[in-house]
Amino acid sequence: MALDADEEILQDFLVEAGEILENLSEQLVDLEQHPDDGDLLNAIFRGFHTVKGGAGFLQLEALVNCCHSAENVFDTLRNHKRRVTSELMDVVLEALDNVNSMFEQVREREEPTPAPDTLIESLMELAKPEDEASQPASEPEPAAEAGSEQPAATDEHGDITDDEFEQLLDALGDGDDSSDAGAGDKAATDAPASGQGSGSDDDEITEDEFEALLDQLHGEGQFKGAPAGEEAAGKPAGKSEEKASDAGDPDLISDDEFENLLDELHGKGAGPSVTAGKPESAPAAKKPEKKPEPAKAPAPKPEPKKDEGKAAPAKEAHHPPAETTVRVDTSRLDDIMNMVGELVLVRNRLQRLGSQSEDSEMHKAVSNLDVVTSDLQSAVMQTRMQPIKKVFGRFPRVVRDLSRSLKKEVDLLMHGEETDLDKNLVEALADPLVHLVRNSVDHGIEDPDVREQNGKPRKGTVTLSAEQEGDHILLSIKDDGAGMDPEVLRRKAVEKGLYDEDAASRLTESECYNLILAAGFSTKDQISDVSGRGVGMDVVKTKISQLNGQINIESVKGKGSNIKIKVPLTLAIMPTLMIMVGGQSFALPLVNVVEIFHLDLTKTNIVDGKECIVVREKVFPLFHVKRWLVPSQAGGEPPANAHVVIVAMGTRQVGFVVDQLIGQEEVVIKPLGRALQGTPGMAGATITGDGRIALIIDVPSLLQHYG
Repeated sequence: MALDADEEILQDFLVEAGEILENLSEQLVDLEQHPDDGDLLNAIFRGFHTVKGGAGFLQLEALVNCCHSAENVFDTLRNHKRRVTSELMDVVLEALDNVNSMFEQVREREEPTPAPDTLIESLMELAKPEDEASQPASEPEPAAEAGSEQPAATDEHGDITDDEFEQLLDALGDGDDSSDAGAGDKAATDAPASGQGSGSDDDEITEDEFEALLDQLHGEGQFKGAPAGEEAAGKPAGKSEEKASDAGDPDLISDDEFENLLDELHGKGAGPSVTAGKPESAPAAKKPEKKPEPAKAPAPKPEPKKDEGKAAPAKEAHHPPAETTVRVDTSRLDDIMNMVGELVLVRNRLQRLGSQSEDSEMHKAVSNLDVVTSDLQSAVMQTRMQPIKKVFGRFPRVVRDLSRSLKKEVDLLMHGEETDLDKNLVEALADPLVHLVRNSVDHGIEDPDVREQNGKPRKGTVTLSAEQEGDHILLSIKDDGAGMDPEVLRRKAVEKGLYDEDAASRLTESECYNLILAAGFSTKDQISDVSGRGVGMDVVKTKISQLNGQINIESVKGKGSNIKIKVPLTLAIMPTLMIMVGGQSFALPLVNVVEIFHLDLTKTNIVDGKECIVVREKVFPLFHVKRWLVPSQAGGEPPANAHVVIVAMGTRQVGFVVDQLIGQEEVVIKPLGRALQGTPGMAGATITGDGRIALIIDVPSLLQHYG
């Protein structure tokens, strides 16, 4: 589809509407739990209304139609003419799905597909009051709608915007007051406006127009009798004179009047009460002067500037927040990150050279470079960070839909939504977490009747949390469901042929729980559209391994399960342990390294045909990585002593025998060339501090291929 709109305007719409739609999914599920929350109803109404407005500007009729229908439903709800029910929410959530689908089509520059007619009809039915007898009362809703929308257009301090002034002017023209004074006000308002139109900005309000607004606010109908006689009769002149003397000029607006004007504008129902509270004060004296002398306005030249000075702060206060952010294409951030990566490599090189020099000035310069590079690296990484709420935001809807389809009652609790991590990780974690949350609802949480029989609340709880631990993020998916039975898992492992009975009987409880991560392994006897094929958890394990992360499973039968995932904050720059094998440098990701020690290789054991070592009563399989990585040098008599690095892959831990330990070093991952892509056990390459090239070991892939 070729959109006629300017590309910049379209991008603004995509960014703003995208954020609103992300929030709507969470807000709608929250509304089902708190149906009487008026603020939430208004927020959802404004969300659909804002998306509709942007879509209308771009002439996306299909999107406008669907949003408008949903908006009408929430207008009925917030006016208390209908109650929030699960059936109503099913329809509204389906509408949101259609809006999201159309939004994605617009993002791809395609013509949006209209929502099904049946859905629009359902929304139109839900927009009608439950009591059909009250339907005529909903006819004058446009005015109420306009009033209720206004808070969305103002900022948090209650300042009023240009658009609101325009709407207030329109309201004056079409006001409910049909008195002669009202007609006179309209004339007084229209005449200056037309006269000023050519000489001033359309967005600026003239002095006469502002006076007319004040007259409308304080009730012009009361002056219909003898306008000129009020002052002579000495009506309540005290307050009026006091204000006039304070201001120095009757044409100036006081703070109280301006507050009242805001109250009138924001539809607080304060019209009559404001008039009662401030009867015939200062504006009473202004009105008689304005009618006989409409041409008097140009005389006091400085006054419009003063009036404008009153209105200007509202405009100035409204605009600055929009100027504090700049939208930058993510590819630019990636380029900057790559350049910072190169700088890190240069710093490593200089540090190595500096350590060999005895020049104190050189040491200072290298030390300063190290500090600046680290700060720059940290600052650039912050620009790539996003809150994990981007992922968490979709789960209330996932849990709500799944629990309804499975006829279960489930509460979702979320903690640490503001935890930041690399944008690439945010996107990569979405699918694994969806699998885990669905598994918790399907496998973990029992049916309400079963929970009741076991002395638990009918409603189960799934808790999703995130927190930062050093340079890693720890994610947890916890449920208070049935938990897992290690014996059942052992039996399934034997049935699937993963272990023989003897080996299965030796598995620890922790190893039993981790069996669910094996490909094709499922504890479900029946396959459903939710689970049972043994695919989901295998996908989760693979994805977390690709992110250099670890996954650990804890469970207590009858109490529930807790799945913990640990992933690095960023994938761009990686802390590693540099090792030497057969005269060549390799980098082991530090996230995989558990511990290091020196070992007498004559004290190894053979278990199940594999060489093992026992450390603190734990048995670790032992692998000589030289035989895999440098096979040409693997022959001859093995050394009596060697360094052993215990590495972890998920919950499995093994020992790697290496020739030499060089030390810890931050490296930048460079992709392998075309000829080397796909090499088993290699995640990429980097340049070391001494200028040599080192391959970065992919521990899961290495063990899977060779071990």
